[in-house]
Amino acid sequence: MKIFIDGKFYDRDDAKISVFDHGLLYGDGVFEGLRIYSGKIFKLDEHVKRLYCSAKAILLDVGMTEDEMKKNVIDTVHLNEKVDGYIRLIVTRGIGPLGIDPFQCKKSSVIIIVSDIQLYPEEFYLKGIEVITSSYRRIPPECFDTRIKSLNYLNNILAKIEAKRSGCLESIMLNTGGNVVECTADNIFIVNDNTILTPTGTCGALIGVTRNAVFEIAEKDRIKYEETLLTTYDLFNADECFLTGSGAEIIPVIKIDGRVIGKGIPGNITRQILAGFKLMVNS
Repeated sequence: MKIFIDGKFYDRDDAKISVFDHGLLYGDGVFEGLRIYSGKIFKLDEHVKRLYCSAKAILLDVGMTEDEMKKNVIDTVHLNEKVDGYIRLIVTRGIGPLGIDPFQCKKSSVIIIVSDIQLYPEEFYLKGIEVITSSYRRIPPECFDTRIKSLNYLNNILAKIEAKRSGCLESIMLNTGGNVVECTADNIFIVNDNTILTPTGTCGALIGVTRNAVFEIAEKDRIKYEETLLTTYDLFNADECFLTGSGAEIIPVIKIDGRVIGKGIPGNITRQILAGFKLMVNS
């Protein structure tokens, strides 16, 4: 494994950052997770654009152009000879003195890791998974715009711990108004009356790249879809439910808080979206 750090490549054991990096000290930075399918990086342009939007929102100077960033990602993938895999692209605030003042950091740091990933066993995609609703509420947009994909994921981590302690791999996070937002690392969709529904970005959901891919597939297949406000009542009474993310891809949900969703098996539209996604990533 060769890891890109600030223009140089390091072996795994030699790839290190300073203990004074504000990304480590304060979670001050942004990141993206990308997938590689058959040697092609899926939605590279969209991921890099979102990275730079996140960086701009927190006044973080990435230190290179978007085109330069794309080239560095491609070069790292080629050097690691990865045909199928996962990319973690990170930009930290960089090294600075103790104290949260970001303007004391003279230069940001860029890290690119290319590795393998498998979040869920294959059977979960065929049979679906069970999730819970977390007691932890998503940070509201009036406090922090969660469209910024920052390095500080403690809110999500606490909800993930809750899910694991309940025997599930994922939990659904609500906002302070009681509306469904997303899961700890995935966007959430339901299907009702042959229409795909998902929470709006304004309620606190991350505008996921795979989330947008679902819209593309739905348009192509002439499936109705809508961004709207959802509550757990809507989820419990949905015909189908599925999660999306760069890591998880498209994964069906068959039970929420003990309530069976639909017929308790992945639904027709969920399977159609999953099939469309497989075509998309392999085209």
